Amino acid sequence: MTLLRKNYPHIANPVGAYVHSVQHNGLLYISGMTAFGTAAQGKSMAEQATEIFHQIANIAQAENSSFADLIKITLFVTDISQLSTLRDVMYQFYGENLPASSLVEVKSLFSPEINIEIETLFAVNPA
Repeated sequence: MTLLRKNYPHIANPVGAYVHSVQHNGLLYISGMTAFGTAAQGKSMAEQATEIFHQIANIAQAENSSFADLIKITLFVTDISQLSTLRDVMYQFYGENLPASSLVEVKSLFSPEINIEIETLFAVNPA
């Protein structure tokens, strides 16, 4: 069994004991991404989500994948009332390629300036 564990230089280093992604059997598991350390930190949920989706898109592209290959998304949010705005951002990135999805409202994330964390699972196209 081969697992490819990887960090990406264009994304801030993980702040814990994890990597940005793990690839296995044609699947790309992307760790929960946040806007921590970016210009979107401390901004609205929509601004943070946009930054996170750009990070996710960059990782997917680096692994020969795209939002058309998105299988599953899990969103952790601190304010469920922002769901409508969040959906608008999501549709901008994956349009009609709707994935399986889970949404979890949490009391807080690891920093008070972070209001959303997104983890994803992609199919990876052979290079």
